[in-house]
Amino acid sequence: MAASKPTFKAPGKQGDIIFSALVKLAALIVLFLLGGIIVSLIFSSWPSMQKFGFSFLWTKTWDAPNEQFGALVPIYGTIVTSVIALIIAVPVSFGIALFLTELAPGWLRRPLGTAIELLAAIPSIVYGMWGLFIFAPLFATWFQTPLGDLMANVPIVGALFSGPAFGIGILAAGIILAIMIIPYIASVMRDVFEQTPVMMKESAYGIGCTTWEVIWRVVLPFTKNGVIGGVMLGLGRALGETMAVTFIIGNTYQLDSASLFMPGNSITSALANEFAEAESGVHTAALMELGLILFVITFIVLACSKLMILRLAKSEGARS
Repeated sequence: MAASKPTFKAPGKQGDIIFSALVKLAALIVLFLLGGIIVSLIFSSWPSMQKFGFSFLWTKTWDAPNEQFGALVPIYGTIVTSVIALIIAVPVSFGIALFLTELAPGWLRRPLGTAIELLAAIPSIVYGMWGLFIFAPLFATWFQTPLGDLMANVPIVGALFSGPAFGIGILAAGIILAIMIIPYIASVMRDVFEQTPVMMKESAYGIGCTTWEVIWRVVLPFTKNGVIGGVMLGLGRALGETMAVTFIIGNTYQLDSASLFMPGNSITSALANEFAEAESGVHTAALMELGLILFVITFIVLACSKLMILRLAKSEGARS
């Protein structure tokens, strides 16, 4: 008798249905968590909203005993330190990524890349302690004092670099933040640069393009979305950093000068310093409203990055 052929049962759709349900559940959990955070922040900050209204955003007075609060100084410190960090970190990160992908010899690429990624693993409190005890004294002696003397008589710009050299302050906090976010941006840029097809780069080199022209004309257009994503990742890291900024920014609510040398405050440092000792009531509500403002700032940054990517994609499609 001939052996009977084995019969195969067609796979059912039960696995697909279960997998689809689990994936949808994971997405819904994220949305529920996000919605819950927003609702809880609004609910907790409602007493402060009722008492101060929109004037909370542009009032610089922060007087806990008299229950007078304004968010201008923390908002200013958060935005300015993050902008300083981006101004410093983006060019440096671009140079690191360019060197690792185009110029570094093979024996150096892997250890140098690993060293840069390890910098991202250093706890933020270590950066803060290093910044306060090591960086700040050197920064005051060898940078703030000479730069202040050099810029003293320069109109407008000189006001940004005037005042005593404390070592700590808004500029110092911005530099520490730049050091912290460089590994994140550089790692993302390196990874996206490596995704550029080798054939495209070799073709550009074959027609006589220089390394800079290959990067500017081939690599960057191909990886622009990833580069913007890396920059936004670094900006989000800078906006939300707490301990390092708390150590080095000075933690004062004074905004009497435009000088970047002067101490200031940020939203995260204000929360870290005061939340544990805040009495229930308007003080706690004001701190929760600071958290809500930071959430809104982060949302605006992410929305702007998405709009920028969509605009670049639309312009690229129009040219093609």
